[in-house]
Amino acid sequence: MQLKTQEDFLDGQILVIDKPLEWSSFQAVNALKWAIRKKFNLKKIKIGHAGTLDPLATGLLLICTGKFTKKIPELQGQVKEYTGTITLGATRPSYDLETEIDQTFPIDHINENQIQQATRQFIGAIEQYPPIFSALKKDGKRLYEFAREGKTVEIKPRTIHISTFEITQITMPEVHFRVVCGKGTYIRSLAHDFGKSLETGAYLSALRRTKIGDFNVDNAVTPAVFKENLGLEA
Repeated sequence: MQLKTQEDFLDGQILVIDKPLEWSSFQAVNALKWAIRKKFNLKKIKIGHAGTLDPLATGLLLICTGKFTKKIPELQGQVKEYTGTITLGATRPSYDLETEIDQTFPIDHINENQIQQATRQFIGAIEQYPPIFSALKKDGKRLYEFAREGKTVEIKPRTIHISTFEITQITMPEVHFRVVCGKGTYIRSLAHDFGKSLETGAYLSALRRTKIGDFNVDNAVTPAVFKENLGLEA
């Protein structure tokens, strides 16, 4: 990262960050905000991220500062690429590792050809139900709040677009994939629905966001490296 000045951050920057595992997107934003304020002795600075990553996901997080926070809606609408792992044979209420397994299913009937073929029904414009364990709001309350209270709420499907759903490796019960998709896609829901299409259960066991538009995680730095580049202790 080229060394930035106080004016650079205030005028506006898009910071290309590699979010660590188990960090929330909010934590990553706060870590950078603290570092910039400390480095330049600022009382405040406008800063925000362009698209949440779940704590159990790693990878590309775009963080905008200063006047560039106005670019956040535009960046959120960019095409995204993910790589990850779907584990077949069980379900979890959150569709990922956040919650415990609630049901198990056989996988003996599934072969590699079926797995490859199953991806086809998820290409293009499809209807997808967001996970109940998500930050979407209903009646002013986050869906995950209802879920943690054990309450059932009606969730409406949304039309999303997936242009690529590629199986990169199969090591049963794990299926490794690459997905290129549009705004609003939940990869956790894709994993859950993928299991249903194979007449078994499935959940997302690993996820990494690799691209947003022209931004690539290969050019990203962790929050710790960002601090070091500012001359602060990580």
